[in-house]
Amino acid sequence: MSTHDAAPEAPEAGAPVRFDTKIAVLLREDLETWQRLNVTAFLVSGLAKEFPEVIGEPYEDADAVGYLPMFRQPVLVFEGTKETLTNAHARVLSRPLPRSLFTSDLFATGNDRDNRAAVRAVPTAELDLVGLAVYGPKNAVDKVLKGARMHP
Repeated sequence: MSTHDAAPEAPEAGAPVRFDTKIAVLLREDLETWQRLNVTAFLVSGLAKEFPEVIGEPYEDADAVGYLPMFRQPVLVFEGTKETLTNAHARVLSRPLPRSLFTSDLFATGNDRDNRAAVRAVPTAELDLVGLAVYGPKNAVDKVLKGARMHP
């Protein structure tokens, strides 16, 4: 079982569930509210495909109406300056952690093909990052996010 496959520890009745992994999103602090929500949704969307173990079981209400499963653990959202984001990007690239990014150019595109082309057109050091997501062991994710603060 890989680090990413580890199930949460079995809690005692009423005790909080603890995960050995973390799903985190880092947003640039100057984004509009709609941009923050949009970027967050896009950034975490790839995790389920690449790491199906992050998805829990489907939901069902008392009337037996079914709903899609969701992440089995919280998605923690952080914010920081452009410099904080640039530093986090450099740190995540130096580690074998899954990551996704969102650049300012993606606000001007309208589809997946154009999004990929917009990122591909810019060298790594020149990417105008507005969001970054990372998944992995808690301590490694914490090191990547050094200097970021929890989103208010």
